[in-house]
Amino acid sequence: MNYYSLNNKNHSVSFQEAVVQGLAADRGLYFPSEINPLPSTFYDNIEQLSHEEIAYQVIQQFVGNEIPEADLKQIIAETLCFDFPCVAVEENVFSLELYHGPTMAFKDVGARFMSRCLGYFNRNSDKKVTVLVATSGDTGGAVASGFLGVKGVEVVILYPSGKVSDIQERQLTTLGQNITALEVDGVFDDCQDMVKKAFLDDSLQHKNLTSANSINIARWLPQMFYFFFAYQQLKKHHKPLIVSCPSGNFGNICAGILAKKIGLPIDHFVAATNANDTVPQFLVKGIYEPKPSVPTISNAMDVGNPSNFIRIQEMYHNDLNEFNKDFSSYTYNDEETKAAMKSIYAHSGYIAEPHGAVGYLGLKKEMALHPETIGVFLETAHPIKFLDVVEPVLDIKLPIPTQIESVLGKEKHRIKISNYEGLKNFLN
Repeated sequence: MNYYSLNNKNHSVSFQEAVVQGLAADRGLYFPSEINPLPSTFYDNIEQLSHEEIAYQVIQQFVGNEIPEADLKQIIAETLCFDFPCVAVEENVFSLELYHGPTMAFKDVGARFMSRCLGYFNRNSDKKVTVLVATSGDTGGAVASGFLGVKGVEVVILYPSGKVSDIQERQLTTLGQNITALEVDGVFDDCQDMVKKAFLDDSLQHKNLTSANSINIARWLPQMFYFFFAYQQLKKHHKPLIVSCPSGNFGNICAGILAKKIGLPIDHFVAATNANDTVPQFLVKGIYEPKPSVPTISNAMDVGNPSNFIRIQEMYHNDLNEFNKDFSSYTYNDEETKAAMKSIYAHSGYIAEPHGAVGYLGLKKEMALHPETIGVFLETAHPIKFLDVVEPVLDIKLPIPTQIESVLGKEKHRIKISNYEGLKNFLN
């Protein structure tokens, strides 16, 4: 499988090159040159397959022969070592819980898959790779955990000062070893811009930079697995399926749309956003206008210029009519989010954190237009990661899970920077 740059389709690289480079030299995101639907028999028999068997068949065409079958299956087994349950919240509405991994966030899957791919590619090399990643919340912790101790890989994580939760910050600042955290005086978009700028800086070529954000195909592609696992669990209801993704950088929903392109029977997607409404406004106006991000209680979605949306535009040929057939996007403010959290808890006892609550709101709005459907919203992180919001809104006390307990007593170590020169000086 080859990948082309979305800035230049004549620029084509292998899976390994795309993973190691992260971003094309022309600053374009990589996109697969072919998308081949899986056979109908795969979907007919999906209930009989394990998560590992599903994942292998889904990802294999995108890896090709660059990782042998046995090694790829081992990578998948190590990636998917936890559960992905669909939990009934109300009639015909389910929560797909993606937070049962080591850092209790959906990004554990992509981070673990990518780290093991890089480990495989570096197995016989002494050359070091520097993974540079920007985080608005959960990416940093997942990448730190996934890459901890990986041979030949140094990880540098940029996060916006004061705009991630205490637990999120601890997960990326307390591990040490090959993990370094840089606290940026700014917002997530500033962190992301610094990362992209570093890739184009000739003076940093000796650092062999790559990215572990969802702009990297090895982080992005395995997120398809979630949608197959949801379909596997909900297929028995024999109803059209609507999936609502709380969306920030749009990597998750982008992977879901790719899953649909290879045949997964999802009827409609909802990209549910907080006050950062660049994509909902695009669907209204037909013009993509990035804007500075604004802080919200669903901080992992505080993105004003979502990187992965260009991949979604590619899959829909940037045609609004094609978008509208199976894609909607709605925006919700903090007060609406809190009200949804309270309503869900009052009616079902289910604890939704802010991002999941935004996903729930988007799902309910779309299902009201299509009442004969079944719906699932993605719960992308454990409520404990946002206890400063969840506990006062729901007036409850959350128990501390084992995964979180392990970082609470550790000292934070981070380096403060205020601009790109600070990043460059650190890397050099």
